[in-house]
Amino acid sequence: MVGFSKRYGPWAVVAGASEGIGASFSEKLAARGLNLVLVARRSGPLEALADGIRRKHGVEVRVQSLDLGSPEVVSGMVAVTESLDVGLMIYNAAYSPIGAFIDIDVEEHLKAVEVNVHGPLRLSHYFGRRFVERGRGGIILMSSMSGFQGTAMVANYAATKAYDSILAEGLWRELGRRGVDVLACIAGATLTPNYESSTDRIPTSGLARPMKPDEVTEQALSDLGRRPSAVSGARNGLASLFLSRLLSRRAAIAVVSKETERMYG
Repeated sequence: MVGFSKRYGPWAVVAGASEGIGASFSEKLAARGLNLVLVARRSGPLEALADGIRRKHGVEVRVQSLDLGSPEVVSGMVAVTESLDVGLMIYNAAYSPIGAFIDIDVEEHLKAVEVNVHGPLRLSHYFGRRFVERGRGGIILMSSMSGFQGTAMVANYAATKAYDSILAEGLWRELGRRGVDVLACIAGATLTPNYESSTDRIPTSGLARPMKPDEVTEQALSDLGRRPSAVSGARNGLASLFLSRLLSRRAAIAVVSKETERMYG
């Protein structure tokens, strides 16, 4: 715990913190003694989360309502963090319109690109410079197994998650030589409020069974500084090996897309 807080503290930023994986990251960082800046669009859930963390862990928590896909996200982040010694930035925010690609308005697809691509790009660039200057720090970008191959019903979202994984892996090499650890946390299905509200066909067995947010975040914090990217959970690791090693590209796309269509079609 002491080593973690010394390397990545005393402050951490969690972008997309209001619920699910983001809230779990926030709780686990506070338990490690880090002060927090919690960022998301909705201030109400952030304030509720912050109050609970303050009472439970006794750390300082600041809340900032920001549109993480906006071009002004960096200026907003500067306003709330400029005076703080931030050592860790976690980008968890994501936007995922679900459905047939051409049936979804193109503006919705562009919003996904803004939140899932522009947001992590801008904040990785901003905090990457700050962490290099201080000589240490960490960045975690949340990605998805859907980014391993094209996936029907979430074609654009999957493409944005592929970007996040590749960006993190490149930064792992570049920034790692300058004291900054970077990780792509590649999650599979996770029991977040968004996931649970998007389908009534949640698998209860087999490789597709979703993980709990705390399982994903605990592994990610353990993996940070050890590897450039990691798939969350043993079941997802097996599924990843099956799709990438045993199936052709065409077959992998078909298998994953069939499961997505079953859930959302």
